[in-house]
Amino acid sequence: MIGVANDKESTSHRIVVGIDGSEAAVRALDWAAAEAERTGAVLEIQTAYEPGYVHVTKEEVQRSLDRLVEDASAHVAMATPGVVTVGKTHEQSPAEVLIEASKGADLLVVGSRGLGGFKGLLLGSVSQQCAHHAHCPLTIVR
Repeated sequence: MIGVANDKESTSHRIVVGIDGSEAAVRALDWAAAEAERTGAVLEIQTAYEPGYVHVTKEEVQRSLDRLVEDASAHVAMATPGVVTVGKTHEQSPAEVLIEASKGADLLVVGSRGLGGFKGLLLGSVSQQCAHHAHCPLTIVR
């Protein structure tokens, strides 16, 4: 867990948002922060990677992901200062992380990168996996 953006009283309502540094993820983060502000939910920012896809040390990846979550929390604090954020990084499949995090959440929010002409044919994308397996309602932000 990275931290909490402010000291607002804890709530049992949670909105989980997945981020990966893409523009689509920033749009999802903004949408999720606005929804958390509207509902009074805690915004849980999640990011993950699978070790087989990177050719840098585990420590470098962890530092990068921690920075991504810290930057996302700072972004939320600037745009929606009343929203409590909690950040988490994981070394496993992003889809698995988000599906697990969706347990007990009020909402799961992910971005859609828009994969051009192949988007309907490619199975296994994070948003598709979440659409099939999330344990709560899902919003895919385009």
